[in-house]
Amino acid sequence: MKTFEVHFRYQDRNESAVESTAKVDASNLPGAVAKATREFVKGLDRKQRFDMNKSGLEIKAKPSGTAAEPEAKASADSAAG
Repeated sequence: MKTFEVHFRYQDRNESAVESTAKVDASNLPGAVAKATREFVKGLDRKQRFDMNKSGLEIKAKPSGTAAEPEAKASADSAAG
């Protein structure tokens, strides 16, 4: 699993930008975007969701490194060999 950093931004009804960043563990970039978007939208209320749908949601995602799982596997391989 890799760790991705997903950044969200939309304009609310007061013409101010609402921004949020989430770190998500996923196997690939599309999966990370989908997972983070579901979590982000669940946290919005009805009016915020309307504003987001009206103005559009800007999503930026980038890998931020790997999770601890591959490191643990590499150390287990070195201990076995």
